[in-house]
Parts: sequence; C-alpha cells; structure tokens
Amino acid sequence: MAPHLRLGDALMVTPLLAKLRARYPAAEIVLITPLPMMPLYETRPYGVIAWPYHPRQFETVAAMLRQDGFDLAILPGDNRHSWLARALRAKWIVAHAGDSPVVKSWPIDELVEYPQTPTATGEIFSALVPGPEPEAFTPGDWPKPACTPFALPARPYAVLHAGASTPLKFWPAQNWRQLAQWLGAQGLDVVWSGGPGEDGLVREIDPEGQHQSYAGRLDLAQIWHLMAQARLFVSPDTGVAHLARLTGVPAVALFGPGAPALFGRGKFWRNTPCAEVMVEDMPCRDQDDLFKRRRPWIRRCGRAPRQCHYNARCMAGLGVAQVITAIGRLWAAHETLAAAEGR
Repeated sequence: MAPHLRLGDALMVTPLLAKLRARYPAAEIVLITPLPMMPLYETRPYGVIAWPYHPRQFETVAAMLRQDGFDLAILPGDNRHSWLARALRAKWIVAHAGDSPVVKSWPIDELVEYPQTPTATGEIFSALVPGPEPEAFTPGDWPKPACTPFALPARPYAVLHAGASTPLKFWPAQNWRQLAQWLGAQGLDVVWSGGPGEDGLVREIDPEGQHQSYAGRLDLAQIWHLMAQARLFVSPDTGVAHLARLTGVPAVALFGPGAPALFGRGKFWRNTPCAEVMVEDMPCRDQDDLFKRRRPWIRRCGRAPRQCHYNARCMAGLGVAQVITAIGRLWAAHETLAAAEGR
C-alpha cells in the first residue's frame, strides 16, 4: 500500500515490489496508489495490480472494500493507512516502527525498525519484507506505459526539467540558460519540461522562447516517452528524477535540500545511467528524520521556503561547471557500456 506517497516516494517503493515478486512468485500483489500515478502501472510491472485511491472519492474506497481480504499488507512510509488495511481485512499488517502519534500504529501486527546505518529510501522500504535484496533494476523490468500521442522533437535532444516539489529545489534561471547553451554547442536541441502550473517557471528561464517547452502539457506517461527518447535528462531531486530511472535515459539529478545517500539510487538502481550532484557541506542540511523516524545518519532539509534562512544556497551553490562535469562522466560511462553490449 502506498496511497499517500507522492511520485518520488511512490517510485521508491519499486525495490519492495521487486522483492515481493521474487519472494512470492505466484502471489497476487496489489498496490494502492494515488490516481495520477495509475497510468504508470497499466503495464503491470513485476505483475503488480494497481488500485486507484483518493480519500475524498468514496467510490475508490468502496471498490476496494468489495474485494476479498489480503493475507499481508505492507505500509511504506506513514502508518496512518493501517486503519485502511484493517478495513480491507488484511490478516497481517507490517510497517516501520516509530511513527507518531501512536494511534496510527495500533492495528499493525509487525513493526520493523529503521536501519542504524545510511540506507537509501528504496532499501528502507524493501526491508519491510525479510529475505535477500532484489536483483538490480534494468529498464526492461518496467514496460513502458501507453500514452496519448504527442509530437516529439525531430532532432536529438536533451530534456531540462526545471520544476520541483518546492521552490527550495529550484536551480537559478541563469544556470539553466548556461546549461542549455552548452548542450546546444554539443549538437543537442534543448526542450523544457515541468509539471502542471510550471510553465511560468520555464518562461522565467527562457523568456524569449528559444527552446520548445512541454511544461504543464504532458501527463506522467507522456513524460516517460519524452525522457525515453532523449539523450539526456537533467532535473532537481524531485519525482521525475526517480521516473527517469525507469526509462534508462542518462539522467543528472541536482540535489539541494535532500541527499543522494537517502534519496539517490541506492543498491537497487545501481545499474541505471544516473549521476547525482550536490553541495556537500551545507550546515542547514541537518534534519535527522524521515517519515517522523529519526536516525543520526539521516541528513536532509525538509523546511518550507519561509523557514529557509540561506536563500536556498544548497541549490544556488551548484555550479554549471559541476553539472557539466557530471554529464561528461555519465555520457562516457554510458558509451562504454553500450560498446561493451554491442549497441
């Protein structure tokens, strides 16, 4: 179950799905997920059946209640949906210990502690199931979803996704422009990407409209296809950065408030062509909690913009040269792998 998770966190449940399928090859695995993410699961990766859920749309709840009960319910992240799991007649409910208030955990049968050493979120989620770690992900493990046709760029291109879940993850406009100019010099067209309502952000970066923009025009399945055909994808550490791993596109994630150790590839995504860049020493990346569980090794910042006293220096300090260096290394590694595979 992952009915409350946003795109990035929801996709980090993938190692858990892979582990469940390996452990229970004949089982029916159902993922309860927010409505906007349903198109991604239409191809049933790992044989998973996705059920749409919205707490204010009663029919989505009623449809689940009409189904038979479950042998096992697993709650990655927040424990508040333990009551939903109990309403769905789950025989055994597993979640992480330490959530608050404790009433959220009352229906849970088995509580698993967070790890004591640095661990990526995907591995934290998959640890809710005992057994060996799942095999490393390869793009073919998740079949691409169908989408409404749209016009792709005619020439080789790079996708620059400027949007993010919080303004504290925005990269300065002049940096995006410099990166776009450099990519053009490498022979690539540049296209902009962004989520709903982020077309204004792209206009701020590219007021003269020098590059085509898809911002606010594509759903998740269409964004998948835009990424999959690209030579490069660059974005802040946000939901689409995790989506890029599914497509196999060489991708660079710009980390500001978050940290790669927690929100990066981890072991499961280790073979994906991704690079992660960040300003290493930020005194305000000092919060030690994830989903209200605390560990000394967790180092992130989940503050709201009004709480930031450093003017998002964690993102502003990421220089264009640093990103270009990461791109060069990523391309070189990708070309070496392609040559070894005879592509």
